[in-house]
Amino acid sequence: MFDNLCKLLVENFPDDFATWLLGEPIAFTELSPRELSLEPIRADSIILLQSKDIILHLEFQTEPDKNMPFRMADYCLRIYRRFPNKRLYQVVVYLHKTDSDLVKQTTFNIGEMSHRFHVIRMWEQPTEIFLQTPGLLPLAVLSNTPDQTNTLREVATLIGNVEEKQMQSNLAVTTFVLAGLVLEEEVIQHLLRRDIMRESVTYQLLVREGREEGLEEGLELGRKEGRKEGLEVGLELAAVNLLRQGMSLALINQVTGLTIVKLRQLQKSQITEQDTPDQSNPSL
Repeated sequence: MFDNLCKLLVENFPDDFATWLLGEPIAFTELSPRELSLEPIRADSIILLQSKDIILHLEFQTEPDKNMPFRMADYCLRIYRRFPNKRLYQVVVYLHKTDSDLVKQTTFNIGEMSHRFHVIRMWEQPTEIFLQTPGLLPLAVLSNTPDQTNTLREVATLIGNVEEKQMQSNLAVTTFVLAGLVLEEEVIQHLLRRDIMRESVTYQLLVREGREEGLEEGLELGRKEGRKEGLEVGLELAAVNLLRQGMSLALINQVTGLTIVKLRQLQKSQITEQDTPDQSNPSL
């Protein structure tokens, strides 16, 4: 969910991200992974933008990934095969603070082959960078700020000053979800207006994707088990999927229509399942 939200953010504000990552507002257009000659890896989350001379390959990660160096090298070769005359700039942006050394890896080495890419750890980035342009506002709370709550308050004020209503609501939704990585839900709800989010295209995409994924799974389960309550099962499965992805209870409530009480029960059951040891193969 987080990488897809960031993907939408980049697609809507390519100039802002170009200025941040490359130092100049290069005019980019979207490049589909399908334009590469081979079947892409994780095509749903990869971000490819191109200008006349440069291709920007950008990936957002919430967790460390040991396969990231290989992925970046693999895409480098795929992109070079298709666009041999364009300069490639590859960046992995890690959103959530971690002590893992995996987020410090910037090279892939095998035999005599060596490939280098760029890594940005959001918690090390100066906050001021993300308060200067609308497209970067949702990332500010993840930056190197001494007070995340005050930063979110400042971001909320800046979003409230955005005149274009659709842009305003999209930024609010993206900020709401990303802030959930570092702040409690009650704090976020207090600072961000939920009423403007309902008009957001981004919010509607979250609603549709959450419902479609959960309902399809739930209805299939209902058919297999002969249940009449397939719809209810689908909504609960949708809620569980969104809980696992880190979405706040308030947004899941709006997506599924399930009560906060029911969502807390599902959340508690998920925690219990995670804490219960696997007894399927007990040691002798």
